[in-house]
Amino acid sequence: MSRRLRIVVDHGLCVGNAMCLETATSTFAHNDDRQSVVVDPQGDPEGLVLEAAGSCPVGAICVRVEETDEQLFPPTAASPDPR
Repeated sequence: MSRRLRIVVDHGLCVGNAMCLETATSTFAHNDDRQSVVVDPQGDPEGLVLEAAGSCPVGAICVRVEETDEQLFPPTAASPDPR
């Protein structure tokens, strides 16, 4: 069973270059301002959604697992080693 994703596009950052739309065609679309919006968080396989988020040149896309709130993209910094 695939994980349910929560995908957020920061419209303060999005410049509308459509890289995410080209990669995850069933997940993203452009709004009237030519900014990306999520039309179906489950529209494409998780790998394509992560690839789409990674292709954003301004880092406007955040992807989390709905059930656990685990952040998949952008990757979080590893905790420092307590030693």
